[in-house]
Amino acid sequence: MHEGLKKELEIYEKRTPRSRLAHQKAVPRIPLGVASNYRAYEPYPLFVREGRGGHIWDLDGNEYVDFNLCFGALMAGHCHPAVVRAVKERLHIGTMFGMPHEMEWALAEEICTRFPVEMVRFGSSGTEATMHAIRLARAATGRDRIVKMEGAYHGLHDSALVSVKPKSDQFGDPAAPTPVPAGAGVTTATLQNTLVAPFNDLAAVERLFAAHTGQIAAVIVEPILMNIGICMPVPGYHQGLRELTTRHGALLIFDEVKTGAKLARGGACEYFAVKPDIVCLAKSIGGGFPLAAFAAHREVMDLIAQHKVFHGGTYNTNPVSMAAGLAMFREVLIPAAYEHINQMNSRLVEGYRKTIEKMGLNAYAIGAGANGAFMLYPREIRNYRDWITIDVDLWRHYWFGMVNRGVLPQPYWWDEQWTISVAHTEEDIDRHLTAFEELAPQLARAQQERMATAAP
Repeated sequence: MHEGLKKELEIYEKRTPRSRLAHQKAVPRIPLGVASNYRAYEPYPLFVREGRGGHIWDLDGNEYVDFNLCFGALMAGHCHPAVVRAVKERLHIGTMFGMPHEMEWALAEEICTRFPVEMVRFGSSGTEATMHAIRLARAATGRDRIVKMEGAYHGLHDSALVSVKPKSDQFGDPAAPTPVPAGAGVTTATLQNTLVAPFNDLAAVERLFAAHTGQIAAVIVEPILMNIGICMPVPGYHQGLRELTTRHGALLIFDEVKTGAKLARGGACEYFAVKPDIVCLAKSIGGGFPLAAFAAHREVMDLIAQHKVFHGGTYNTNPVSMAAGLAMFREVLIPAAYEHINQMNSRLVEGYRKTIEKMGLNAYAIGAGANGAFMLYPREIRNYRDWITIDVDLWRHYWFGMVNRGVLPQPYWWDEQWTISVAHTEEDIDRHLTAFEELAPQLARAQQERMATAAP
């Protein structure tokens, strides 16, 4: 651990003693002291007291401009007035019925208007959406195998928990990656049915179709690989996947859990001008409430109507979440909001680029829609294996340094990215850039020292 990181960690611990105590209290009752493994990090995570607009406050009262936004789920920002108003109205009418209500049709109509789909079913999480999408694809094709991309995250069900973060001594041939379980409990049968290809490599996907003729039900892909910062598709990549899946009788699933609300009104389908067979949505469509959806053309979704594929859930179309979702689509995710967010993100990315160039950092900044990232690489990454070369300590120096300067630049973990909300202002962006400009000389020195040490 280099000296710059040590110093920032010391400052962090001095600023956040109540978070440390809260974490210590939680550990005996909650594994890792947190409700999700992604929220655990050393020396301890920040514990949050409240959030408003584009800002949050921790237990010690420290204020942060929030670009974490619940792992990108809060494009509306915290406590958006339209969402709060809609939810308050529902709380006085009824919170759960387990029976049909009119908001189901209304939100399905909103989704079908924006995305190239004809029918929708709802759930509560992105994991549910991708799980049901894969099951539908298997039922529609009568095939068992799927293809996912190395390094992609599609939720916590077994079919998706393959080659999420494989280690270099496990993942095998770069042109034909070995499927690697993401943890204990993923069965051998799952590994046999989940095939893996590198992102941005159409030839590898073609080889899998050739090696498993008539056995692949679907290719599932994040339109932008957002489990490794931001990894953009090369031109023509999604069009190539569309052609390959059609030619081989498989379905193309767009996992738009992260991109669906944040790239454009019609998500990645609109952004990249591609029509997948199934679209998965979650995170920002709920405005801070648990809401997810999977949608497809009628022929696929009719498998549910025909009772050939089962889909259920007690919390499906929970009225409170649905009210929040309708407020998001009708009052938040509007053209003016996308214009504002695109302007704010362009301002942030360009500001990062200027400081990176000025300081001579071996890094780059990249953005798309509401998302962006500070990437510690000499050139733009194209796949998971490019990403794993990151200098973790230098990234931690960046993250803790920004937090200590009142900016939560993104979720903790170097595979994440920042999110711009409709609540963020030019002043918020400038505070972010000022913090980075102040920290960047330290990062540049640390990077140069580490490169000199590593040189033969």
